[in-house]
Amino acid sequence: MHPRVSESTEVAVPPRVAYDAVADVGAMGRWSPECTGADVEGTDAGGTGNAEVRVGTRFAGRNASGRVRRWSTDCTVTAAVPGERFAFLVRAAGLRVAVWEYRFEPADSGRATVVTETWTDQRGRLMHVVGRLVTGVRDRAAHNRATMKVTLRRLKEELEREHRPS
Repeated sequence: MHPRVSESTEVAVPPRVAYDAVADVGAMGRWSPECTGADVEGTDAGGTGNAEVRVGTRFAGRNASGRVRRWSTDCTVTAAVPGERFAFLVRAAGLRVAVWEYRFEPADSGRATVVTETWTDQRGRLMHVVGRLVTGVRDRAAHNRATMKVTLRRLKEELEREHRPS
């Protein structure tokens, strides 16, 4: 059984708006306290323009913990259903690390969205040890739960500010 952690928040934007923001993997660094961004294979570094992101799209995730620790991961999009679901598999050194998934459920007659972020641990024993050494994080599940709360709060704040009704 792989440990799984989920967090949700309601955002006052339609599901497609929330999906488009999350599927722009290069922009994730604006919200996440650990992910600093991503470079999508076959595009200019730092963004996706969303059109290129579909099942099979690969990207390099950039991450940081504190001032010293930096690492990257190899990611492959496994689900890309606009306005509904976005997911990707994370690997490092060719080994599975995790699956990240975002679900977008309409709320308030489609004027709002419940965004659920889920992390499913895919690490074997070796990656547990290597992951701790590289990232400095001992309890990955607790750490990810805390960072998800920050990510979702920041995403909500930015999207609601940018898409405030006139």
